[in-house]
Amino acid sequence: MDRNTPKLVTIFGGSGFVGNHLVQLLARQGYRIRVAVRRPDLAGEVRMFGGVGQVVPVQANLRNEASVQRAVVGSDIVINLVGIGHQRGKQRFGAVHAEGAASVARAAKAVGASALVHVSALGVDKAAEVSAYAASKLAGEEAVLAAFPDAVVIRPSIMFGQGDGFFNLMGSLARVLPVMPLISGGTLFQPVFVGDVAEAIAKAAAGEVKTGRIYELGGPDVETHKALMQRILREAGRNPMLLPVPSGLMKLMASLLGILPFKPLITPDQVELLGVDNVVSEAAGKEKRTLAAFGITPTSMVDVLPTYMWRFRRHGQFDREGGAPAYPV
Repeated sequence: MDRNTPKLVTIFGGSGFVGNHLVQLLARQGYRIRVAVRRPDLAGEVRMFGGVGQVVPVQANLRNEASVQRAVVGSDIVINLVGIGHQRGKQRFGAVHAEGAASVARAAKAVGASALVHVSALGVDKAAEVSAYAASKLAGEEAVLAAFPDAVVIRPSIMFGQGDGFFNLMGSLARVLPVMPLISGGTLFQPVFVGDVAEAIAKAAAGEVKTGRIYELGGPDVETHKALMQRILREAGRNPMLLPVPSGLMKLMASLLGILPFKPLITPDQVELLGVDNVVSEAAGKEKRTLAAFGITPTSMVDVLPTYMWRFRRHGQFDREGGAPAYPV
């Protein structure tokens, strides 16, 4: 390849929440980007994140190793963002998080990629004994480092930012429910801004941190689940009652809801996860395996949540102090 040709990055799962932020960032940095997804016909919007022909969606399914191999041909850098929150049909935790991650790592090694960045989840080592999701994520990390020893594994906490799944969902529920269940109110969380996570992934892809390591990414604020829910309600301008619900009862309710033919609001496995602290470990802090390793100052929820949570207020932007929404740059 000509030394003046921009590097090619293949991003598995690049059309999702993190992927949208990452693709825009890498496009601005001049990379050529291949977004590998199961349904490229539904991911056409990613083309708009770069110049003509700079960002191209391609078909790949982590459960089909041949498609993974085709997707990484010619790639200088490979990034895996794929993750599922619940199991349905052939989309099983083990098949996607463990076996699929291993397929990506083997393919990246086979084509001689200079870097592999694998995105996992914070706290999977602590929750693996009680959560099938966490156990599969942990197995995926191990498989990736076995196949590609110089990979960088990133474990972000729950993420916030425009288009996130958790804060927007809670805001939507607060808008319509008079009572919201509170599960394991004392569990600690350390939400991290998606923009910081995308920047860390980009720096890892560029070789700016030590490889063969696991990095834990959390924001500057550590809050209990109850305090986090109270923050969300303040930002949404809503006041439903937070009703403590025993985890056993919530797991039963989640199991019953799982029978219905649509995406569940919560699964029994996620109830288990809510009982395990989701914060950066003391070891990661001491060993500088945090956002500090990337030279990134964590962004606070105070600076970001008001830019989009206003939409859940009764009168939208007119309920915000100052009367108009502050849009993120």
